[in-house]
Amino acid sequence: MSLPRIAITTGEPAGIGPDIVLMAAQCAWPAELVVIADPNMLQQRAQALKLPIELQTYRPDLPPQAQQPGTLKIQPIALAVPAIAGTLNTANAAYVLETLRHAIQGCVSRHYQAMVTGPVQKSVINDAGIPFTGHTEFLAQETGTDKVVMMLATKELRVALATTHLALRDVPGAITPELLHQTLNILYHDLRDKFGIDAPRIAVLGLNPHAGEDGHMGREEVEILAPALENLRAGGMDLLGPLPADTAFNPKVLTNCDAVFAMYHDQGLPVLKYSGFGRAINITLGLPIIRTSVDHGTALDQAETGGADWHSLEQAITIACQLCENNRQAGDH
Repeated sequence: MSLPRIAITTGEPAGIGPDIVLMAAQCAWPAELVVIADPNMLQQRAQALKLPIELQTYRPDLPPQAQQPGTLKIQPIALAVPAIAGTLNTANAAYVLETLRHAIQGCVSRHYQAMVTGPVQKSVINDAGIPFTGHTEFLAQETGTDKVVMMLATKELRVALATTHLALRDVPGAITPELLHQTLNILYHDLRDKFGIDAPRIAVLGLNPHAGEDGHMGREEVEILAPALENLRAGGMDLLGPLPADTAFNPKVLTNCDAVFAMYHDQGLPVLKYSGFGRAINITLGLPIIRTSVDHGTALDQAETGGADWHSLEQAITIACQLCENNRQAGDH
């Protein structure tokens, strides 16, 4: 199957997820896009946005067809209650997770070659009494994957995380040799196998200011990070660091590495989002499937206004197509 099928979830129905999916559907794509959503909600939103759309029932028994402007294949899943743009409703929290489960199961069974996710609102899912910390953790749970790595990327920069949605006070205790070995191995192998980079070079940030200054500002670099990196280098990885985070994001470092590995969420991602907000995407590494996502939230105040920026979704679909092609070529060999 040279033409990939890509499942798309619209995320929180009260947010801009449905809007940006409908915007993406106005373009041609070298893939069959299958949106997993409530068709009535999409039709209502398209009418409000004055976007032409022809929803076509997804037929898994037919060969995939390239996305044509103004059309969209759909796998219908019904909302519990009608969605009101800009207004969260806990009754639809289970719907959001059901769309994700369908996409994940479809990717695992190879009905879809990748999935692209729209933004979800964690708070309303938790308010509905469903424990949920984020897409990354949910994907790992649903695919039975012990460890995954969150990586955000623009055309110019990739930043992967040792820890994800963790309170800052809990980060130092989470940075262990085992965690570093797991996450760096996942990052290295996916850069090589999914992105087609023959010999990835990774810049690893320290945990403390100035990367600990030889133990004067923290011992994690001396006692945990440096020994772990040496061990991984002995196994063949090309690793820089641990580097001070405040000086690592400069052209001298970035032009000579394929990814930056940060210790925690707000160490690496503010730099990436500053340099490419609206163009960045989220990629979950370590999964048995391909998953990309937008890098922004639900923007409830912009839902149904026509003001949503869909370019992060554009990049997420583009990279998903590229990763599918890399997988296909690797399979051909």
